Amino acid sequence: MGPSLRQWRRSTLAAAVAGLALAGCTVDDGAASAPGAAALTAVPALHDQLPQAVKDAGVLRFAGDSHPPYRTVGPDGKTVTGIDHDFQQALGQLLGVRTETAIVSGLPAALQGMLSGRYDAFNGPVKATAEREKQFDTVTWMTTRTSYVVPADSAAGIKQAADLCGKRVAVVAASVVEDQLAKLSAFCEREHRPAVQVVGLDDTNATLLAAKSGRAEAAGMTQAAAIDVTTQQKGQYEYVTQTEEQGATKDNLALYTPKSLKLGPVLQKAFEELFRNGTYTRIMHQWGLDEVTVPQPLFDVASAK
Repeated sequence: MGPSLRQWRRSTLAAAVAGLALAGCTVDDGAASAPGAAALTAVPALHDQLPQAVKDAGVLRFAGDSHPPYRTVGPDGKTVTGIDHDFQQALGQLLGVRTETAIVSGLPAALQGMLSGRYDAFNGPVKATAEREKQFDTVTWMTTRTSYVVPADSAAGIKQAADLCGKRVAVVAASVVEDQLAKLSAFCEREHRPAVQVVGLDDTNATLLAAKSGRAEAAGMTQAAAIDVTTQQKGQYEYVTQTEEQGATKDNLALYTPKSLKLGPVLQKAFEELFRNGTYTRIMHQWGLDEVTVPQPLFDVASAK
């Protein structure tokens, strides 16, 4: 008979701690519970399906840029809080491993870092696309629309998304928002108005700074991020949301992991368990994201179309 579940969890955690001592890394402890939630029980069947490299390390390595409310990076440049932190902890608990987040400067760095083997996964928010699914498995866990945050004292006259025609809009380079902004520009041109001027930057904080400093008239981001900004910095910002007439779509936002690692299928099963046991609904509600939930996680959804 094999070791008991308690022995298995103890040995897994010990291996993870030993690995950390050698690597000198600061990580989130996958055995710790998310705020206000009970710790989840590890599922040995899921742990067994992890790639051997992940099992040996006892750690699931996530890449993450600064992107509130998904990821808010603390003053020390290492501590991460937010939606992703909560989901990553829950995934780590189910899989019986710890989780850590390495801060990177934007989506390209996260994608290249995964392909080079530095990171195991990136929780987005990233649109699932058929082109990227040639190299990555995706697990879609939410949808969103694109919004544009404007300083409350702006004199640019932006009361709706159409008012952005001809204006400078800061966005995270290579993000889903940049793609949506291109559709808004196409709408502007159909209306015989000047296209939006794109200011591509590394992360959401940089886009907000650009809008605040006058380098851009607005900062583009997901609707969830716009809600967080205007709530946390009440009275300082307002936002407008792109309409379907202006090319907006509800995009599938997904976790990414390299196909070569063969981690995708077990992460899909772990997300299915988070949906089944109510953790998914709890976390999304806690962050005010009930409107952008999905009924079930979707695996490689873009390639299935």
